[in-house]
Amino acid sequence: MAGQQPKKTQPAPGALDGTDLAILGALVEDGRMTNAALAARVGVAESTCAYRVRALRESGVITGISAQLDPGAFGHPVQAVIKVRLGSHSREHVRNLYDRLVNVPGTLMVLHVGGTDDFLLHVAVTRPEELRDLILEHVTIHPMVRQTETQLVFEAREGCGVLRR
Repeated sequence: MAGQQPKKTQPAPGALDGTDLAILGALVEDGRMTNAALAARVGVAESTCAYRVRALRESGVITGISAQLDPGAFGHPVQAVIKVRLGSHSREHVRNLYDRLVNVPGTLMVLHVGGTDDFLLHVAVTRPEELRDLILEHVTIHPMVRQTETQLVFEAREGCGVLRR
């Protein structure tokens, strides 16, 4: 199955202790932190810290660390959320469409959702005409797509996340 990640066994909620949570909080704040700096910040030995980070990765708690980019800095200042509603929902067709949508040029994120709509695409493009073309050439061409609705993004802010209380 293309595009699917193997499921990892995640610890039960509450199974993460204070050290794990401190490591995760520090990495969310600065994912480039060295193991030595992370260990010092959390107050554990470097070997303990390295073991804990590896265990958090292997269990699927840490799914990756990446740079966040400003699409406008790359000449893609127009952002939109495209709501996609399907006319049919066979498992194979939904999976295939999902795989195609994540590969549409300018796509920042694709969410497969429940409710009235089936997919939400967050995209960034150079100008409104490119947004129109993206929808016509990469989304509505699929026979199972019944309807789309596009919402322009005026501003986006990150939420506080799951670690902050």
